[in-house]
Amino acid sequence: MENKIYKDKKMVAEAFSDYFADLVEDKVQFHVALSGGSTPKLIFDVLATKYGNQIDWSKINFYWGDERCVPPIDDQSNFKMTFEHLFSKINVPKENIHRVLGENDPQGEAMRYANLLEINLDRVNSIPQFDLVLLGMGDDGHTASIFPHEIDLWHSEDHCVVTLHPESGQKRVSINGKVINQAKEVVFLVTGSGKAEKVEEIHNQKEDYKKYPASLVIPESGKLIWFMDEEAAALI
Repeated sequence: MENKIYKDKKMVAEAFSDYFADLVEDKVQFHVALSGGSTPKLIFDVLATKYGNQIDWSKINFYWGDERCVPPIDDQSNFKMTFEHLFSKINVPKENIHRVLGENDPQGEAMRYANLLEINLDRVNSIPQFDLVLLGMGDDGHTASIFPHEIDLWHSEDHCVVTLHPESGQKRVSINGKVINQAKEVVFLVTGSGKAEKVEEIHNQKEDYKKYPASLVIPESGKLIWFMDEEAAALI
């Protein structure tokens, strides 16, 4: 695990954008699973502004690690946020954007998306392998859309699972832990003081830290990087 700590959320976005541009520069094809949230929104803005004309977007295929079961025009849609802050500002082929169809039946969509990953990605030990998976972490320690109360879904045999938000009951489609940990590289994007307690528990392996799905992110490649601001990293 490697920690990269920056003064604030905007500097995290700048640093990760530079990192991403370097990472994809010499790749012929690149498959990335995106995350929702306020930090990725900033990152997408920076990527579009700073690298919109520098990165060859035609070689990058975009997926999502999780998506809310809402239509793509809904304000809660991770796809809508990404479209508004990145795709609408860059020259990326439509066929490179592989969204979760949040408007469809969740169970059927989880199966469809798992099949899409199997077709599009190389497989290692029968598990689809992303080049990069981006993750956030909630104040409760959840990541992707696997929450502590459904942590068993992390180990599901299905590559994609249907999850329930513990408070709203909203259904979501999420990749499972096996897919996350099979990625060539995994990056956490974590900012804000509300994350500091869980960051500290997970990093210092305190008490029942394994009850948090974010603690189970241990890529087999050994390539795990936490991009954090000073507020999120304040207790480590």
